[in-house]
Formats: sequence, C-alpha cells, structure tokens
Amino acid sequence: MADRGTPPAAVPLPDDWPARPDRSLALNRMGSFDWDLGSGLLHLDPAALAVLDLLPGEYGGDPVTLLRRIPHSDAARLKSLAARALKAGTVRHGAYFRVRLRGGSLRWAHVQAHLGHDAAGRPRRLIGVVRGAERELAQAAARTDLTEARRRLTGVVTRTTALLARASSVEDVLDVLRDPEALGHLTAVSVMLGVVEGGRIRLVAEGRAGSYVPELRYTRVDDAFPMSEVVRTRRPRFIGSREEFRTSYPLLWPYISSLPVSSGAYLPLIAQAAPIGVLGLLSPLPRAFSDEERTLLLALGSSIAQSLQRAMLFEQGHDLAEGLQQAMLPRRIPGVPGASTAVRYRSARLGRSVGGDWYDVLPLPGDRVGLTIGDVQGHDTDAAVVMGQLRMALWAYTAEGHPPPTALARASALLRELGTERFATCTYVEVDLVGGGLRIVRAGHLDPLLRHADGRCEWIETAGGLPLGLSAEFAGHGGIGYPVTTGVLGPGETLLLCTDGLVERPGTDLGDSLEALREAVRTGPAELPALADLLFGTVGEPGGGDDMALLLLRRDAPGPGRAAGTR
Repeated sequence: MADRGTPPAAVPLPDDWPARPDRSLALNRMGSFDWDLGSGLLHLDPAALAVLDLLPGEYGGDPVTLLRRIPHSDAARLKSLAARALKAGTVRHGAYFRVRLRGGSLRWAHVQAHLGHDAAGRPRRLIGVVRGAERELAQAAARTDLTEARRRLTGVVTRTTALLARASSVEDVLDVLRDPEALGHLTAVSVMLGVVEGGRIRLVAEGRAGSYVPELRYTRVDDAFPMSEVVRTRRPRFIGSREEFRTSYPLLWPYISSLPVSSGAYLPLIAQAAPIGVLGLLSPLPRAFSDEERTLLLALGSSIAQSLQRAMLFEQGHDLAEGLQQAMLPRRIPGVPGASTAVRYRSARLGRSVGGDWYDVLPLPGDRVGLTIGDVQGHDTDAAVVMGQLRMALWAYTAEGHPPPTALARASALLRELGTERFATCTYVEVDLVGGGLRIVRAGHLDPLLRHADGRCEWIETAGGLPLGLSAEFAGHGGIGYPVTTGVLGPGETLLLCTDGLVERPGTDLGDSLEALREAVRTGPAELPALADLLFGTVGEPGGGDDMALLLLRRDAPGPGRAAGTR
C-alpha cells in the first residue's frame, strides 16, 4: 500500500449486507486489493472482503489470515504462481481459485493482478481486482468462453488501477483519466472528475474537446444535477438514454442537449466513509448497464477514489511543509550599500518532500557583508526546521562579531547539541565592500564561483572542513576548526554561491555539471536578476528531485571621480 494510514475508497455494499441470507450476489462482486511487498500488508476494500465472505472487522491486513478462506490446494497453487511471477518479473497475471464460505461450501473467484516495480527494477507492489466467478464457471465452457465485453471492462479496471498506482498528485490522477490506455477504452465522449469542496463540487477535469460545459465548473451539492445527487446519496447513478437525461435532470439538459451524449454513469468517489468526489462517464450511445458492468465501474471508482485521496493528502502535506520551509527563509534580502544582490529558491516537488536549503545576506559593521548558503541533509519538515535553526544561529553568531570560522564551528556544535542525526553543508563568505577582501570558510559545500568584470569565470578553490554536525561529532566537545581562504572581489566582479540541487543530476558527472554552470555564468547577462533567472531556467532542472538555492553578489564599480577602495 502506498499510504497505509489512509484506507482506500470503498465500493458501496448493498444496504442489507451482511444480513442478506443469500450471498451469491456478493460472490459475483468485484473488489480491489493493494499488496505492499515491502511491508507485507495486503489491503482489501469492502467489496473484496465480500468476495472472500469476510466482514471488515475480521481482517487486519495480514494475507496469511486469508488462508482459512482458501482450500489448501488452491492456496498452494496461488503461492506458486505468485513466486514464479515475482521471479520472472511478469507484469500482468491472473488465476481462478475457490473460496470457502462460512457454511463450508466452496465458490469460485478470480484474481487479476498487476506487478509494479520501483526505480531500481525491484518488485514493489501487487495491485488488482478480485471478483466472484461462480456464475461464469458454473459450466466448464464458461471457463474458456468469456465475452469480449467482460475482458475489455476488466482490462480497463486493471490498466487504470496500474496507472493510478503511480499517481502522487491530483494532476497525475487527471493524466490517468486522459490516458487512452486507461479510460479511453470505455469509448466515453467525456470523462469528468468533480472534487467535493465544502458544499460545492468543483469540476477539475473533462475528457474530449467540445464536451466541457463552463457553466457547470462549480455546482452545489444540493443542486438537481447527477453529480450532486451522487455526492448526496453516495450511490452511483446510471442513465441509459437522452430521454432519461431530459426528464430526470431538466437543469442539466440545456447544457448537454447539443452534445453527442446518450447515456452516462456517475460514480461516487468515497474515502474514509466520506464522499471526496464523483466520476462522470458520458457515452454517445444509449445503453442498459448490466449488473457486471455496474460492478466493474464501481470497482473502477474505488481505485480512482483511493488514488485521488492519496494524491490530495500528498499535496496538502507538501504545501504545509513548503509553507514551513518558506517561513524559515529570509522574508526579504536587505539592501547592501556598495553591492547588488539577487537570490533565487525553488523547492523540490516530490510528494511531501521538502529540503533544508537556505541562503542569507547579513549586513556587518565596517562596510562588510556576510553571505551564507547551505543545505541540511534530508527532505522533510524536520530538515526545514533544522535549517531555520542553523540560519538563525549563524545570523546571531556573526551579529555578535565572531569571525567566520568561529561562527561555523559554533553552528556545528549547536547542530550536534540539538540531538538530531542530521548534518548540513555550508559556505560562508565575508566580503569587505570597500577593499574587496574575501574571507571564505566551507563546511563540505560547493566552492564559490567568481565572474570577473571582463566575463571570465573561475571557481575559487577553498580549503574546507567537515559538514556542520559531523565536525563536532568527530572532534569531540571542542569541535574542529574551519580553515579560512582569502581572496579579493574586485569592482564589477560577481560572486556566486549555490546548493548542489542546481548542478547535481542523476546519471550526469558532477564535473560536467559544474562546467556547464561556469559556462552559463560566463556567457550570461550582466544584470544579476536576469542571470539568476537564466541559471534556474537552463542549468537547474525544473521540477527536479532536490531544492535549489542561488545567491549572487556583485561589488559595485567606483563612480566617476571615485577610486576603488575608497568611500
């Protein structure tokens, strides 16, 4: 399971389940499952539990406990099939097996699964559908003579579920709805997704061109529209003809009367017993939805609801973490007399991941300025919190008048005393804006890049120490010193500091990336804001897997009648 803390959406059960004395209907339902091969937990939605004749409280996620519902010979065959599929890396596979009911009788069921792999190619998840197969296997001929419609619809559910397993944002879910390998096989003229927001339904996606109705972008839950009805009742709505559209929903009819729509299915998207959205499928031909089609569509809605809720939680978590991270960064960069500055920052966009990159510009007495840039290990809210603590500590130590090596040594000791296992890399540069003198200390971070007034660019080779936190850890309570590298920033020259997110790329040599950055700075515009935008737009990878921070400072050239190094 991708999100063990949030149960997937449920396929609605009949009102009188489990009190219904004849459970043959339940044994011909279809439910979805999600088996996390890493944790070993197997999630079954309510419809899948019904297929196995289990009540929700009887199953806790351990697949071993399901063996009491499956005869030994069938269980051994399923284990063998699963083992061979994992060894061979088979992506899609299915099998029939028998289910032992509460009374002791046996009924046939069928499982169809998709094997998902992680980035390294290792099997990660087994997802798919389980359905009752008693009717189709009542006679031997039915085992080999499945109808094409059944195969097509089952394939739609399986393909869509497999694609949804990779969705980590609402936009990813919408991409699946547009994918011709998924819902495109339903031949719907329009595939619509509405998200419940308070007392309203917001239409966030639609399928084919010309089928979108702008007037219905927002509707109220209590409106007389099919989407609203489905959210209110939490039950699907199947409409078989244009006449049924016209008579049942007169408010909707003017909007769709000119569209090639003759039937529709509206499915509730339910998660944690609450409706979070609704899926609408409009088709060009009249149709009577069979029981099997309705069951398959409900299973489809269950998979979409699960992925939609997971995506919404990911985005909410990321927005919260990103807000915390932004609050830890400087709200504004102070003006620096005698110099121009530009900063840029972009957070990673990977689910809830945020990093601990930071930058700061610290005005100091005596026409000096301190520049700091760093990166805390990790991509989570804890990294952002540690980043804020380090940034403020360095600001305080430099404001107290401590020289750069002392400020970094104290920050390293502070990080160790915080009791976190995190470490941080950092580069600190103190610039004398009158004489141009540079004092540079580096804690496991990238060297500064210098662009001369004539455009030449070179990396300033800087003596470095261990990352913050590690230096205090390895050297004991007294910490370790950081060597100082000196240099000169001439009038009109620019200093660049950045975090590794700007240059590190999977599969790319770091030396090549650093050279590409140096060349981009050499040929880039003279104005710092334009140069910063260029570097983030061309060198930095948009939507990359790491935060990116950039800090530029250019020492002003002397004005007319004023010599360099004078005030």
